[in-house]
Amino acid sequence: MINIYRNDPEAVEKFLSAERSVRGNVESLVASIIADVAARGDEALTDYTERLDGIKLTDFKVKKSEIDNAVAQCGERYMQILREAAANISLYHKKQRRRGFCIRKPDGTVLGQRVIPLARVGIYVPGGTASYPSTVLMNAIPAKIAGVKDIVMVTPPGKDGSIRKEVLAAARVAGVTKIFKLGGAQAVAALAYGTKSVPRVDKITGPGNIFVATAKRQVFGTVAIDMIAGPSDILIVADDSARYDFIAADMLSQAEHDRLSQAVLVCTDEALAAKVSEELERRCAMLERREIAADSIGKNGAIFVVKDLDEAMDIANRIAPEHLELCVKDPFDTLEKVRNAGSVFLGNYAPEALGDYFAGPNHTLPTVSTARFSSPLTVDDFVKKSSYVYSTPEALANVSDKIIELACSEGLTAHAESIRVRE
Repeated sequence: MINIYRNDPEAVEKFLSAERSVRGNVESLVASIIADVAARGDEALTDYTERLDGIKLTDFKVKKSEIDNAVAQCGERYMQILREAAANISLYHKKQRRRGFCIRKPDGTVLGQRVIPLARVGIYVPGGTASYPSTVLMNAIPAKIAGVKDIVMVTPPGKDGSIRKEVLAAARVAGVTKIFKLGGAQAVAALAYGTKSVPRVDKITGPGNIFVATAKRQVFGTVAIDMIAGPSDILIVADDSARYDFIAADMLSQAEHDRLSQAVLVCTDEALAAKVSEELERRCAMLERREIAADSIGKNGAIFVVKDLDEAMDIANRIAPEHLELCVKDPFDTLEKVRNAGSVFLGNYAPEALGDYFAGPNHTLPTVSTARFSSPLTVDDFVKKSSYVYSTPEALANVSDKIIELACSEGLTAHAESIRVRE
């Protein structure tokens, strides 16, 4: 079911170069949808929602009564779980808040930086037959902490025109200000350009399928985006202290997402590798989404058996996983060797699902090896920074000749003149 490679450097290189995306004619199709929504606004949204979601809507906004009903239907226990998860997420993200700074120099010059919240952001939450309340919490709470006043959520409706009650309940807990029954590339276009019903936003965050990801890429520049999310992945580094059943369960928790998802084990124990392989087959057969998980494990999964943890960490850093589990004797010591990972889970009792739902760190993470250069979603994603400068006549005079020389060296004589005129 899963390929096992033993001390095979070439297998690692082949694995790293494998393509896990499916594009086809998606780019041109998405471009036409975006252009149509930009031109026709709500009329285009009605057409695409009917064609793609199977429901004709002329009013996309979710009413307060719908949210109230959703909260009531979820029940107090579920609402308390959401509130507790939200409290953990808030506790973690509040530590990320930045303050501006001000430097006052002896000559009277004042330099500084202001941190300013974005005015309005849009969050995309996958929907339809699925329910992702955790995505609502992970995107809206950092925005709220950053000081964003208007948080606009879009999520695809079901064929009856409703939104899953768990998603609406999470929106209430997280402080979402507006919710629209919209999905796909058309929802991204509405957020980017605005329509009569949907307000234009400054930034779009949140995951989605290839149409959503492509739309986010195409509207970037008109609005900001968080990242281009690809298929999800997990990599587990394990030694002989690890539990084979824990590892198999965690690999399948990622594999059930999507046929393009990737689950990888890098271990130092041959016996462990064999047990994990057997356990994957046994557990996969019991899953509701077993066909998806089996396809993911068979096509994109791998087990690498290596000589020691140093080699294991070298492979992990080269793969740069979205989720990295360190199921080893001393995970905190091994953590120091991590260079490329979206989120790291330490020890045998910190499964990825703990971070996905409840622990506090964000689960919106860089995928497809982009952890080499990018980071999880943070409060910083919902602010912008402005610098400022103040100078006295005397302070400017003290450096004017140097500025003039630099400006002239670039051939920008008007810049130089703007200094000379003040002398």
